[in-house]
Order: sequence, then structure tokens, then C-alpha cells
Amino acid sequence: MLAINGGSSSIKFAVYTMGVTLQRQLHGKLERIGSRDTTLTFDDPSRNQHDSRVLGDFDHHTAAKFLIDWLDQQIGLMSLTAVGHRIVNGGADYGTPQRVTLALLNALRRMHPYAPEHLPSEIALIDLFHERAPNLPQIACFDTAFHRTMPRVAKILPIPRRLQTQGVERYGFHGLSYAFLMQELARVAGAETAQGRVILAHLGSGASLAAVRGGQSIDTSMGFTPASGVMMGTRCGDLDPGLVGYLAHTQEMTADKFDRMVNHESGLLGVSEISADLRDLLACETDDIRAAEAVALFCYQIKKCIGAYTAALGGLDTLVFAGGIGEHAAVIRARICEGLAFLGIEIDATLNATNAGVISASTGRVSVRVVHTDEEAMIAKSVYAVLDKPQSDGPV
Repeated sequence: MLAINGGSSSIKFAVYTMGVTLQRQLHGKLERIGSRDTTLTFDDPSRNQHDSRVLGDFDHHTAAKFLIDWLDQQIGLMSLTAVGHRIVNGGADYGTPQRVTLALLNALRRMHPYAPEHLPSEIALIDLFHERAPNLPQIACFDTAFHRTMPRVAKILPIPRRLQTQGVERYGFHGLSYAFLMQELARVAGAETAQGRVILAHLGSGASLAAVRGGQSIDTSMGFTPASGVMMGTRCGDLDPGLVGYLAHTQEMTADKFDRMVNHESGLLGVSEISADLRDLLACETDDIRAAEAVALFCYQIKKCIGAYTAALGGLDTLVFAGGIGEHAAVIRARICEGLAFLGIEIDATLNATNAGVISASTGRVSVRVVHTDEEAMIAKSVYAVLDKPQSDGPV
């Protein structure tokens, strides 16, 4: 089966076979979609093929069509048992993976305003696969599903109640990553640890944190859209809502321009005016105050969120770092954890520098871990689970 993880500027993919365990075969990604140097990177261990090539100026539609053609040449679409898609928002109605039907597609199209940066391109991928292989089962795996267990107090927004009937609430995202991380935590640390008080920090170009107790999400930093929460690569995170009126009056900023600003021009890129990539900013922070302030703000906001979620959990047993930054940026982990000894968080500098699985110091009460996340593997597991169930509705 094929797992498709479509993002706002990338499409990750992985082919899996199911034997005794899940086995990943051909995998890779299209990235920098929407720029002049859209790039395909892939790894095919069965053929000992590894490559990275610049394709040119691809928008989402062109990139998706290219990928489907390329996959057909590499493996043959008819050899697949199913395609699983990451769908960023399932709204209030979809809390488990679902076979794609016309009814589901129509529901997703109605939810387009919930996630205009993601849903249209994800739906387009489903449509393109259906055009090429109409009998191939497709499964929607919802990034919001993991957070459906949040208590109502963590879901509602302090705005007029009538808007709740329109689906305006805190949904949370990165759910496929969090579900995978909890399974991995149970595997490497035991079920008792996974049932404890856990904070998961998925830190990449998109960043969020989740508070988990008893294996269930009780809060998360992203809310109605993935633009909220802590600052990210190009997304602002939480802002004073008064900025909407202020910028409209002083700069004649429209809703569309404001949306572009908070999603594509803010975060690390906006503060630094240099780059959305922490690696670039760390390389020049000693010489450029803008880079230094962007990095400091990123770490500060995550540190505050860890403190808040420790309070929500009533204490903390395990802190997990994941995502491209969380898994590989030792200096960022160290700065986030600095000064949190009062919560029981202390890390071992040597272990942290090597990105070890456990980086907490022996003197710390909280176990601090680095766990590799794998959203594509979680999609694959979800697809196989759905395929094992009897089909009740017709496919697209």
C-alpha cells in the first residue's frame, strides 16, 4: 500500500508491505512545491536506488500529477492494495480513518474554509488517484483525530457561542505524529510510561505540543487552524487578535493578506528576516541579532508551553522531542530545557549532543526522550486496520 502525506509545500510518500511486521519499501518526498526548485528525493532499498533531483517550477497540481506518473512507472499503481492520505482536518464528525466515499469527499469540500492551506491540495490528490485508478481503495487518515479526546474546556473558544454550531473550536493537529509517538513510547519505555503524564513536542517547520494523560490528548497548542500555538518556520503561532483591526486600519490589510502573513511570512522567517530554517539561524546568530532573537523566541515559547501543560497534567513524567528540530537540534533542546529543573526536567549534555534516545540526567525526575516520528507509518497502520473491516459504503 501507499501512504501519501500531503503538506502545504511538500508531499511525502512511502510504499509498505505487510508481513509479520510493516515493511517500508520505496519512499521519498517532493518538497519546495510552489518554488522554482521543486525537488524529488527518494530511496528504494529493494533496487539500491537513491536520488535527489530538481524538477523545476511545480505548483501542487503539477507536482501531484508528476508524482502519480512517477510512482506508476516505479511500482505500477495496479500493484497497490490501497492509498492512505493524511487529511489535515476531519472536523467534529471524523475521529477514525475512513474509506473515501463521495459523501466523505463532499464533507471535506464543505470543510475547505477550516484549512485552506491544506485541504484543497489533499482533496486534489484523492481526485487524481481516482482518475488514474478508479477501483483502488483510498483511505482518509485525519490529523485531528488524536485530539478528539480533549475535554470540552480545552476545545471551546471564548467567542460567541453561536459560532460553535458552525464548527469553530480547537481541533489540534499533528495527530498522526502524536499517535505514532505514543505507540513508540509504549514500545521503548513500556505501557506504564505511555499511560503516565506525557508532553509531546513535535518540532519542525510546523511545530506543536500535546499534553497526554492515560494515553489520551487533554490539550494541544494548535487550535482551530495549524497557524496557532507556538511560533513555527513561517507561521506566527498565537497572536493578539486586535492586530486584525489594527493592520486593517493602518495598512489596509485584507483578510487574504493577513492570512498570507500569518501562514507564510511570520514565525522564524518573519522575526529573523533571514530564513525559516533554524539551521540557518543558528549558523549566524552570533553575528545577527535578528537571528538570535528568532531562535530565542522559538525556545521561549516552547518552554512556556511545557510549563503550562505540566500544570494541566498535574505534573510531568515524560517529555518527548520529535520532528526535524526535536530529533536533531541538540542545542535547541538544551535551551528549551534550561531552567526547568524545578519541574524535574534536567538533561545530560553528552547524551543530548548525540541525540540519544534518553537524554535526561540521572538527577532529573522527568524522563526526557528523543523519538523519531513517522507519520507515513501511522497512515499505513491505519489503512491496514480499515481494510480489515467490512466495507459498508461504496468507494468514490
